[in-house]
Amino acid sequence: MKLSNTGIGSTKLNNIDEMYPAQSILLQTGQLVQYGAGLFAYNTIPLLVRRKLENIIVETLNQYNCIEVLLPTLQPDTIWKNSGRYDHYVKEGTMLITNSNKGTFCLAPTGEEAMLEFAREKLKSYKNLPVTFYQIGEKYRNEIRTRGYLLRGKSFPMLDAYSFDENEAAMEKSYENIRKAFLEIFQKIGLEVKPIVADNGAMGGKKSEEFMLISQQGEDKILYDEKTGIGLNTEILEKDNYQEYLKKEYGIEDISNLKETRTMELGHIFQLGTRYSEMMKGKFINQQGEEALYYMGCYGIGVSRTVAAIYEEAVIKDEKGKTIGISLPRQIAPYQVQIIPKMENEDKEKQANDIYEILNENGIKAILDDRQNISMGVKMKDCKVLGTPFMAVLGDKVENGYVELENTKTGEKEVIDVESLIKKLK
Repeated sequence: MKLSNTGIGSTKLNNIDEMYPAQSILLQTGQLVQYGAGLFAYNTIPLLVRRKLENIIVETLNQYNCIEVLLPTLQPDTIWKNSGRYDHYVKEGTMLITNSNKGTFCLAPTGEEAMLEFAREKLKSYKNLPVTFYQIGEKYRNEIRTRGYLLRGKSFPMLDAYSFDENEAAMEKSYENIRKAFLEIFQKIGLEVKPIVADNGAMGGKKSEEFMLISQQGEDKILYDEKTGIGLNTEILEKDNYQEYLKKEYGIEDISNLKETRTMELGHIFQLGTRYSEMMKGKFINQQGEEALYYMGCYGIGVSRTVAAIYEEAVIKDEKGKTIGISLPRQIAPYQVQIIPKMENEDKEKQANDIYEILNENGIKAILDDRQNISMGVKMKDCKVLGTPFMAVLGDKVENGYVELENTKTGEKEVIDVESLIKKLK
């Protein structure tokens, strides 16, 4: 990508939000554009980060034998009335609805009803089970209190998956399969997410876990033990029989060492049992030739929320603790290196273009800062604003055929030739 083609100019950062510095930078530099409370547009780089995350999710879930589908986000009110959740969502004001001469339609806040409608015609026999369908699509919730930019919005992309099984034991097996897949997804993107015991709440069902990132920017407080990795949402303690519940479902007997920790929820998985299939008459023919209800599981990852977490974890600070930019982790960054030549020097400009072409030929994604009339110092600051992991500087002090390569996260620098640059970035 050549910066001169993107319309990205140089921006001086002012009054960075101390609570959410990375997203504040994205907004100030036009990488995110806010249309209203909880409504955002993505410019090219954060959009590519989001797509890279989505690709990791898709590739991983496919490896775990899940089937990708795509459901409409605009849905007739009838499927919500069939489940009995329509009145609840409308009364709460969560669901956005529209009336027309063709009926009433809803913008989906979640996907259980639509997925059950999708599955019932395909999963008519025990021979069709087990199966886990998933999708990545937009969800809509009329959040009264939007918070943390992408962390809680009115419109947001989400991974939601649903397993269908013939009995409880099979449901538990599907649940463990997706639990393992989720842990692998977060490991691949470099976030140390902890699965903790959670309350099923309005979703209902038997058991659930939240995937939490320990972060002072989170709005959740959990009890957690760093040594054992045991954690639980404090809502669990409100159950009358919480001790028995923890022992039976999670094997947890002692919570005396757990300490309160602030976290950010990035995912949630549920064992739903037959709650939704019972409400919506989701049935199949079992091995005895009789009608039986699906045992379902529900699994979600907030895609935009995870993008926000990736950015906030990637913040760079100077020696005084002042936020100066972003350095995305290499496994999620859309571009690995930003080439910064002194454009007034024709030899350096030509060399930069040559390096850019060579990197592309070797499958290394690069940004060439070919903008005119902008100083080298400003360009180097802009590199850190865009989140590129490395910058390759071609200034007067560097001999032809060499670049000064800087790790934008650590500040480490080295002068290397182009061949070594390719090897390092590969």
